[in-house]
Amino acid sequence: MKKEHFYVIGVMSGTSLDGLDLALVEFNLNKGKWSYRYVSTTTNPYPDFWHKQLENARFLEAETLAILDRDYTTYLAEQIHFFMTQNSSYTIDLVCSHGHTVHHKPDQGVTFQIGNRKELSLFLKTTVVCDFRVQDVALGGQGAPLVPGGEFHLFSDYEACVNLGGFANISLLKQDDLIAFDVAAANLVFNMFAQKFNLLYDADGKIAAQGLLIPNLLEELNALPYYELVFPKSLGVEWITEQLTPVLNAYDQEKVMDLMYTYSVHLATQLLNVLPTSGKILFTGGGSHNLFLMQQIQKISSAEICIPSDLMIDYKEAMIFGFLGLLKYCGEDNCFASVTGARHNHSTGVIFKYN
Repeated sequence: MKKEHFYVIGVMSGTSLDGLDLALVEFNLNKGKWSYRYVSTTTNPYPDFWHKQLENARFLEAETLAILDRDYTTYLAEQIHFFMTQNSSYTIDLVCSHGHTVHHKPDQGVTFQIGNRKELSLFLKTTVVCDFRVQDVALGGQGAPLVPGGEFHLFSDYEACVNLGGFANISLLKQDDLIAFDVAAANLVFNMFAQKFNLLYDADGKIAAQGLLIPNLLEELNALPYYELVFPKSLGVEWITEQLTPVLNAYDQEKVMDLMYTYSVHLATQLLNVLPTSGKILFTGGGSHNLFLMQQIQKISSAEICIPSDLMIDYKEAMIFGFLGLLKYCGEDNCFASVTGARHNHSTGVIFKYN
C-alpha cells in the first residue's frame, strides 16, 4: 500500500538572513487531499560569522564560493542534526532544505543556492531533498517563487497568499491557472534601514511609524520598471543593488525614519496593486509582524486580510519546502509553469537517498 503518512523536516534560510528556520511537520494524505500539522519548530539565528559570510557570498570568486558551499553544508547538517536529536522520538522520513541563495539571475539562466550537497544526506543518515530552483531555471523558468506549488494543495481556502520575507511575493490561488510572482523588496530593505539604528530589524514598524512621507521618493520608487513587467517574474538581491539602492541613495540626506515610512507606503502600494479586492488573503513571513506596514494595507484593502498565529507566520515557508520535497519524493509535480514560466509543469528538487 502506498505510504500516506510522513514526518518531514523543512529547512529554510531566507535572503533577509534572520536565521535558519526548521519545522518538523506531519503530513497526511487522505482521499487525495494533503493535510499538515506542525510538530516542532525552531529558528536558529545566524552567528555573526555566518551572517557576514552569507551577506558577502555573492561577491566571491568561484573557487572560494565552492569552499563556502562545502562549509555551509556542514554547518547546515550540524544544525539539522541537533534539531533531529531534540525530536528523536519521531522517525524522520525526509529532510527538505532550500539552501541559501547566493546568485539568482534567471534571465541569464543562473541560480545558485549553497548547502545543497550530497554530504547533507550522508551526515544526517537520512534521505534529503534539496536544490529546488536549478531545474526550473534549466527549463526556462524563473526558479521562483516556488512556495505556490505547496500553497495550491494546502491553502486553497484563500483567494491569495502573501509572504513578506526578504522579498514580498504573492500567490493568486483562484485563477484558472495558478499565478504567483515577487512583488517587491520587503524585509531586506527595512532591515538595512534598521541597521542604521544598530538594530537587526524595526520591531512592529515602530521607527517607520514615526516618519513622514517623502512624496518625490515615493513617486520614483513606484516608477521602477520591474513593477510594469508581466509575470512570470522574480527578484534577487542583484535587483536591489542595481535598481533600488540608487534611488534610495539619492535621498540619503533625508531622515532614516522618513525613508522607512515612505518605503512602507511604497510596499503597501505595490501589494495593493496586485491583491484581489475580495475574499480571504493570508499574510505570513516576518514582515507580517510589522504592524505599521499591515495597517497601511488593511486600511485600504477591501479584501479580508488574515494574519494567522505566530507559528504560521514564522514557519509557513519552512513547512512548505518540507512539503515540496515530499511531493518530489512521491514523484508528483510541485512546480507550475504558469507560475515560473518554465516550459511545462514538473517535479523539481534533487533527491539524495541515504542507504
